[in-house]
Amino acid sequence: MRVIATAGHVDHGKTALLRALTGMETDRLPEERRRGMTIDLGYAWTTLADGETAAFVDVPGHERFLTTMLAGVGPAPAALLTVAADGGWARQTEEHLAVLDALDVRYGVLAVTRADLADPAPAVAAARERLAGTSLAAVEIVETSAVTGYGMDTLRDACARLVARMPVPDAGRPARLWVDRVFTVRGAGTVVTGTLGSGSVSVGDELRIASTGRTVRVRSMECLKTTVSGAAAVSRVALNLRGSACSSIRRGQALISPEGWTVTGELDVRLTRVPERLPKELVFHLGSAAIPVRARPLGPDTARLRLAGPVAVHQGERGVIRAPGNREIMVGAVVLDVLPPPLDRRGAAAARGAALADVPDVPEPALEVARLGAVTRSRLLATGVLPTGSEPAVDAITVGDWLVHPGQWDTWATRLRQVTDQWAREHPLAPGMSRESAVRELGLPDPGLLDALVGAAGLVHDATGVHRAGARPAFPEAVERAMRSVRERLTEAPFGAPSADELLSLGLTERHVAAAARSGLLLRLPGSVVLLPDAPQRARRRLSALSEPFTLSQARQALGTTRRVAVPLLELMDRTGLTRRIDATHRRCT
Repeated sequence: MRVIATAGHVDHGKTALLRALTGMETDRLPEERRRGMTIDLGYAWTTLADGETAAFVDVPGHERFLTTMLAGVGPAPAALLTVAADGGWARQTEEHLAVLDALDVRYGVLAVTRADLADPAPAVAAARERLAGTSLAAVEIVETSAVTGYGMDTLRDACARLVARMPVPDAGRPARLWVDRVFTVRGAGTVVTGTLGSGSVSVGDELRIASTGRTVRVRSMECLKTTVSGAAAVSRVALNLRGSACSSIRRGQALISPEGWTVTGELDVRLTRVPERLPKELVFHLGSAAIPVRARPLGPDTARLRLAGPVAVHQGERGVIRAPGNREIMVGAVVLDVLPPPLDRRGAAAARGAALADVPDVPEPALEVARLGAVTRSRLLATGVLPTGSEPAVDAITVGDWLVHPGQWDTWATRLRQVTDQWAREHPLAPGMSRESAVRELGLPDPGLLDALVGAAGLVHDATGVHRAGARPAFPEAVERAMRSVRERLTEAPFGAPSADELLSLGLTERHVAAAARSGLLLRLPGSVVLLPDAPQRARRRLSALSEPFTLSQARQALGTTRRVAVPLLELMDRTGLTRRIDATHRRCT
């Protein structure tokens, strides 16, 4: 299936043309039939000669219903533009073409209608002139009459050629359905219709209302009045939904798959045409949505949009910005960033505009990694930069889900060496910089990046922190002498731990002992017990000579030490697996 939206001035025959082409009436409201004018979206479809189905969304042509027109055209990838032979190029024809051009719609057919009422040649010539320089400059033009049938076979063939040229959407992308109609069916509940512009939907799927985050489930679905179990983009579908959130669904909302989309309230965009003055209060049209926004200029052709409500969007998508009541302000907006940084510093807007100047309209994974410095695959998927199920062909350092540009990686590694050296100078008793401090100083987006970065920087990360290999506390000379004295004493009597008072008499404070323990010079146990780091292994060798199981008293005597030392030492050996408790009083070596 391919979805095609109509466009053109009011009373130029869009609805009559679809009636002749499909045999269906798109004006379903009594008021539409009474007034002979389309005021809401209508739907029709037909099977073309090649077997493909063309589904049409009929839009109003009156200027008062431009928002409704945009809701119908927004999700559609192709257009059937009409110009009446007896009316010629008109005001809304121009406005609708401006909408299609702003959305960069490149697939379409122009039908010159009412060829039975006037010579169509002048309208054809005017249309070619008006289309030149727009996204629809190369469209096929067909002269038609819905009354006499003139040109209808030619138009049908032109639609078949149009459909054959249109690219096949990737059904593996995350689903997004733009809702354009909501109603209730007795015995079934809430039904929504819309254009499925991305991905696929099946019965039983759970979808999320993008603007609220609440979920609904697909109970059943139809595609062009036929019950189906699933459908893929681009399709016209009707979904019967189940869930408490159904009552909150309105036209302009999007139903999305739970993963694969960024729902945001701020966007950085590039304007396809820059007006002389960009009002602050505007409306942003995306898909079937019309969202009030506040615009803040960034660069010559870029702006920050703050949306009145969140929207599910990918980078590279196109919308329309307009100022209601001002026909001069209607321009296209290409989404450059769906997760823009805050502008909370003086000069931040200008700097942001300069940074966006080289961002392409069509996002590229390699350029996105280079632009951001570091980004997760998850973000590339959620922002639409990376197609689902593919790997980015980029030159990047891979750490888990992260892709880091080599230049950013080198900058971090250099900075890490600098901050660890500075830390060691400023903290001689604790030369190892803590993990938290290192992450904060580098501004790493994820602490998990630090471990890989430490190795790349030629540093060591252990219990003492991040430091140069071989780094140890820089003790004053008197403290060094006292430390050597303690270590010599413990070498001769491994379990004869000096008391806290003895340590202080040597000039060793708690801070000195803690620094020595962190660097592996001493082992510090509860109760101010200080031993050599290999004391547990030495104790095991002695205790293994005892008859097992042994008691605390037997262990203390074998080690030639006091209960003050034996209790915390054996508890450490229990925790590290060198000994194992049998019961409340007995242990054995493992």
